[in-house]
Amino acid sequence: MFKPFTFFALLLLSVSALSARTSTAAFFESTDDLLMRYVNHGRVDYASLKASGALQPLIKEIAEVDLASLGGNERKAFLINAYNLLVIKEALAHYPLKSVLDVNGFFDGRKQQVGGRSVTLNQLEKDILLKQFPDARLHFVLVCGALGCPPITSFAYQPQDLENQLNRQTRKALNDGKFIRVENGGQSVALSQIFNWYAKDFGGAKTAVLDFINRYRSQPLATDAKVSYYEYDWSLNVPAGRAGATPEDAEVSGGGAPPTGGGNNAARYVVSAAIPQGTYEIKIFNNLYSQEAAGERASFFTSTTSALYGLTNRINVGFDLRYRRVRYDEEGSASNFDVFSSDDAGAFRQGVTGFGPKVRIAPFTQLPNFSVQSALWLPIADDPSGAETGQRFIDFDGPTWFTQFFNDFPVGNNFSVFAEVDVLLEDIGPDLEGHINRFSTPLTGIVSYFPNPKTTLYALASYSPYWQEDFDYFYQVGSGAKYQFTPKFELEVLLTAFDNEFISSVDGNAGTVNLGLRFNL
Repeated sequence: MFKPFTFFALLLLSVSALSARTSTAAFFESTDDLLMRYVNHGRVDYASLKASGALQPLIKEIAEVDLASLGGNERKAFLINAYNLLVIKEALAHYPLKSVLDVNGFFDGRKQQVGGRSVTLNQLEKDILLKQFPDARLHFVLVCGALGCPPITSFAYQPQDLENQLNRQTRKALNDGKFIRVENGGQSVALSQIFNWYAKDFGGAKTAVLDFINRYRSQPLATDAKVSYYEYDWSLNVPAGRAGATPEDAEVSGGGAPPTGGGNNAARYVVSAAIPQGTYEIKIFNNLYSQEAAGERASFFTSTTSALYGLTNRINVGFDLRYRRVRYDEEGSASNFDVFSSDDAGAFRQGVTGFGPKVRIAPFTQLPNFSVQSALWLPIADDPSGAETGQRFIDFDGPTWFTQFFNDFPVGNNFSVFAEVDVLLEDIGPDLEGHINRFSTPLTGIVSYFPNPKTTLYALASYSPYWQEDFDYFYQVGSGAKYQFTPKFELEVLLTAFDNEFISSVDGNAGTVNLGLRFNL
């Protein structure tokens, strides 16, 4: 009789454990989905989240979980996510607000339900998480709802990848020039109050704290540096300068974007800030230019795939790949979209025409939205100009060097102005070999409006003078829109009208249709 009882007892325990794992797996998946939808660059879209009611099922799971059935990284990851979600839940209960400190007892008075227990947020952090898991890296993943905290992620912490996630977020925070502020050529350093409040967790003494920081920094701090602690920013971590923030929020946060390119910079036609360390930006921009002039329609389709990697928070590296197809028709006999048809082989040509490296640098701490991007495009198609074979032109035979200077200026809560100045040298090479070395300095201005946290509407104007013996130019004006489907995927459309001296002289017309996809990984 004892053996059957033992067997069924073990079976019951196994089923219970499996049920707990299945339940927490669903919790991690749902948390990941919620954060992906409502967190962007460390900012929480409280307005949309409050309207959706999507948080409540997760709060219910946190209250009902059997913590005793969880162990190791599963328990640790669950509690990290639970803390961050409960902070959001408490902020939503009082939203809109300027700061979590405006709520009496936010951390040490108001009770939260966790695994059948009533605890404050401070008790959850200090008495449960830090006591059970004395890991200083937790201070860089537990987010208090303030801008002074390391930013909340747009993903959930997962048991199977927790060590990598903790290390990655710790490195990201400790290499952030706004979080660790090196001053006077490295002779002094200003640290977050986190290192003051929780000094014991980092070793206690100043040298121990610096040693901990240096373990994760790409450029170590001087061990004899003078240490100070800057004032903690308790402003609520709402999207900066977006419609999701109240006017009071914008005043508290300064209306600007975080140094890693968050806030409204993330919704730009061109993102001006460098992307954060360890992240990727992949953009596929499709441009269809078509003109009718001098009895002919010429249509050029260009698809440029750009990839960037955050080598550091200030230096990004990557590449561009360009594909082109062109078609020429009699004026009035075809539409611009006929470029996607190759019925008339004599008037049609296509190919992958260019590839090359690029780098983006954000050189100034004081100007987090200013960056410089430079790309060198090398021709990889055979005779792209058609000079040797008599084929139609699809690109230049020589390399192109393209350098762009970006900056972004928030205007109130729902608008911003983007400015771009470029230096462009096309078809580089000896004159005797037919290269034209065309030099231009395009100028672009974009005014953006944010009707809600996921939508951007903008107007664009650009002018490009060609500095050559026979002066030429082009200009274009247009309008576009962008929608952020998830924090990792955005789609944009843009229509412009185009003109230059030749088109004007023959009373022609020209314009572009553009479709862009951007992925943030």
